[in-house]
Amino acid sequence: MSATVLTVIVNYKSAEMALKSAQAAERAMAGIDGAITIVDNDSQDGSYDYLRDHTGGMPRVQVLQSGHNGGFGSGNNIAIRGGLPDGRQPDFIYLLNPDAFPDADAITLLREHLLQNPQTGFVGSAVEGEDGTPHEVAFRFPSVWSEFEAAANTGIITRMLYKYRVPVGFPQSTCRVDWCTGASVMFRRATLDQIGLFDETFFLYFEETELCHRAWAAGWGGAYLPQAKVMHIGSASTGMQQWTRVPRYWFDSRAHYFRKTGGAGYLVLATLSYMLGASIWKLRRVVERKEDRIPPHFLRDLVACTFQTLMPGAAATRGRAGA
Repeated sequence: MSATVLTVIVNYKSAEMALKSAQAAERAMAGIDGAITIVDNDSQDGSYDYLRDHTGGMPRVQVLQSGHNGGFGSGNNIAIRGGLPDGRQPDFIYLLNPDAFPDADAITLLREHLLQNPQTGFVGSAVEGEDGTPHEVAFRFPSVWSEFEAAANTGIITRMLYKYRVPVGFPQSTCRVDWCTGASVMFRRATLDQIGLFDETFFLYFEETELCHRAWAAGWGGAYLPQAKVMHIGSASTGMQQWTRVPRYWFDSRAHYFRKTGGAGYLVLATLSYMLGASIWKLRRVVERKEDRIPPHFLRDLVACTFQTLMPGAAATRGRAGA
């Protein structure tokens, strides 16, 4: 069986870092048949020219211009549809953030896992920060129960609902997971051929969650491989660490995920569940004089977006504020 790999990096106003990511991926693809595609998501800051100029000596790297910033999923779809530069379709597609840098054996380990486990549709790697701190990258699917548990942030509730918590922690051995972060995950092309590519309704966040949900629904499993390691700076391109208010597109993505996977009623139930959990947290905060962990305006924005999403024509008029 052939085992070609297409590594995809979507850049948005982080060209220098994306180049370093491509260089790390090129080293990690030594001995692997395949290529690296960098998609510039219409950065309009010279990123495309910079990347074209600085990858001239990297024959396995191609740089594409999306022509519009359609978000993470849209950028990846452009590269996946294009395939390898020579016209072949790859056997595996490795998604890598522009601020992520795989170890020399990471891509090989992910590919080998998929080769050895034909019913596995995707596999994610371990991800660490610059200081070696592990990042949570292996997850369960969000649910009504996970929304309540996350919002309540209370020990007894977390213990009762532990099996519904979205993060699974930091597994020390290979294990099955519902979904992995898009910062470093490899998909089997046959899986994507069956279930389709990213839903481009999502601008940012929840898109890989929903894609993995479709994979599981179609009978493909997902795995987490801690032996494969990637260093990730984190939020370099999204600016998440500098958010003063959660942007509208996060709420839009959450609403679309719950509605698509469970229906309009499930979306409402998930939001009500979060609000119930948040009321428990707010009471704890007052009694125990804790600092608030829920961002400013979050609850109001959550409720407003949920019900705006359910209004007729909402999908056609939904904004992308902050994108």
